[in-house]
Order: sequence, then C-alpha cells, then structure tokens
Amino acid sequence: MTLYDFVKKIFRLQFKLMGWKMQGLEKMPVEGPVIIAINHVSLWDPIVAACSLPRQVSFMAKEELFSIPVIGSILFKLGAFPVKRGQGDMNAIRQSLGILKEGRVLGLFPEGTRSKIGTIQKGLPGMVLLMEKSKASVVPIKVYGTRHLLTKGWGNLGVAVGEPLTAEMLKVPAGVGNRREWIAERIMQAMLELSEAK
Repeated sequence: MTLYDFVKKIFRLQFKLMGWKMQGLEKMPVEGPVIIAINHVSLWDPIVAACSLPRQVSFMAKEELFSIPVIGSILFKLGAFPVKRGQGDMNAIRQSLGILKEGRVLGLFPEGTRSKIGTIQKGLPGMVLLMEKSKASVVPIKVYGTRHLLTKGWGNLGVAVGEPLTAEMLKVPAGVGNRREWIAERIMQAMLELSEAK
C-alpha cells in the first residue's frame, strides 16, 4: 500500500463518520489526462476531494506549504508539487503538463487562493492554458462543509462532481477580448451550479 492510499484510507474513515456525501462520481473519467478544478475555502479541500475520487490526484499547491518542516516532505511524497503564486511559474506549468502527458489527474484550485467568505471566486486563466496544451478535459468539483470542518462539518461535508468539459465544448463567441478568461469563467460557473446534497 502506498502512502497516498494509506492516508486516503484513514481520512475516508473519518469523513464517513462525519456523514460525508458524494455525488456525481460516475462523471469522473476512469482513464486519460484530467484536470480537476476545485473551489477553495479550507485547507481540508484537497484532502476531501482526493478521498472522494477513485484515481490518485497530483495537486499543485502554494510554494509556502513545502517549506513547513515535515508537512512539506509529506506533500512531496503524496505527489503534490509547488507553484509560485502571482507569477508565471514555468516549472509548475512543465510539471503539470508532464502529469497530464502521462495520463494522470492534476488537481487545481483555479481561484488561486482560499475564499475568505466561502463563495466561489473568479477563476484564473492558467487552468485554460493547461487544458489547451494538454488536450485534457476539466472536471469541475465543488467541495462543501470544509470550513470549520471539525466543529461544523458534521453532517454537512460533501463533494459534487460535474460533467467533464473540453476546450471544444466551450466555444468562445466572436468579439471576446480574452478567450482564456471567458473559458475560465464558464468552468467556474459550472462549478457554482453544482448542487449540494441535502
């Protein structure tokens, strides 16, 4: 058993006890390159998303996390890799494309940072760059109930998976100034429209 599978097994047990709900998992492609685009309100989001999906996810995460003793080492061992936020990080782009070229799953938080008020924010166009260069589909995922998870998450924790989207499906209308921003907005809208289980 890999470290990823071991950690996943432990957290899945915890989340099940908390009344974890999952919907739309059948929409997740079972093979080939996939980018999962997840909303971001808590440090728990990548853990909950990874535990929900049958395939292993390699997450792009902010560089600062990898400098934390022990945590940084664990993140590397779980397949995560750093990105320098606020600039075009070519190393992170190359690593992302390498993951997708191998037919694996890349995990992104297209808002670029956690939402302080819990609502879904504007998506960054870098996600679309990776989508276009890799020809991978993007699967929008909404994670909910992760804010204050250990105190308020009981019975409210869940994940909703949307339909895979491709660049071909998101036809940009004539006259749009920034096509990648337009596509990113459509992906974030698809994420926003995912319903939470009652």
